[in-house]
Amino acid sequence: MTEKTTVVIGGTGTTGRRVAAGLREKGAAVRVASRSGETRFDWTDPGTWQAALDGADSAYIVPLDDAPSRTPALVEAAVKSGVARLVLLSARGIDVPGYFAEGFTASALHLEGEQAVRASGAAWTIVRPAWFAQNFSEGVFRDGLLAGELALPVGSGASAFVDADDIAAVAVAALTGPGHDGEVYELTGPRALTIAQVVDEIAGAAGPKARYTPIEEDAFRAGLVAQGMSEAEAALWTEGLRPIRTSAEARISDGVERALGRAPRDFTEFARAAAQAGAWRS
Repeated sequence: MTEKTTVVIGGTGTTGRRVAAGLREKGAAVRVASRSGETRFDWTDPGTWQAALDGADSAYIVPLDDAPSRTPALVEAAVKSGVARLVLLSARGIDVPGYFAEGFTASALHLEGEQAVRASGAAWTIVRPAWFAQNFSEGVFRDGLLAGELALPVGSGASAFVDADDIAAVAVAALTGPGHDGEVYELTGPRALTIAQVVDEIAGAAGPKARYTPIEEDAFRAGLVAQGMSEAEAALWTEGLRPIRTSAEARISDGVERALGRAPRDFTEFARAAAQAGAWRS
């Protein structure tokens, strides 16, 4: 028999590398596909796609948040190559009018990807996570914490930040076990926190001691551009924060419990583990 292989598209990113690790812990054959992975994959270069898909029977897909959506074409190529199970990383709130800023292009891109997966003929599962807790330990908010001030355009809004380890665990379960076909899992943590509470939690877990400063969206976007982001990427991050400011992200969802039969990881636990792992060592 040919060994079954799961290709992880975006396998070196925040969720992708965790999915790859989780699959390997289960003894599954994994192909990490990304621009810097063991198998080169570039969303903007379809000529790199087939080598990533050949021989794979399942796939975890981290889409590209850039128009036009390339996910439908990849899904079509995957199914033609024999991929029979798809798990797609999407986003919370993309199907809710007014959830994000007006004209938030990522919503339409994610919905196109979801539609392609649903219509693919393969077994599918969609995961829609809230904002990642790891944005504070390895993402866009880490530098501000280390500098002692986290300046964000979210006022006193709150979010039920989800641990990327939980996102990966749900994806691994869907890729390797029964009962997840046709499911859309909305993933959050077990409680909502304001950014002021987040920085206190991180400081209390022996992470950096920082203050939270509310700022305007224009100032935040300009700061990201000054750090080297493109105007488009900076706008995407800024618009994506709107649901925290409005506390739309504060609602708790049961996706982790439905998929895994356990509660999601609390932010306190995440912060302690991140500090112990040296996430905030400069």
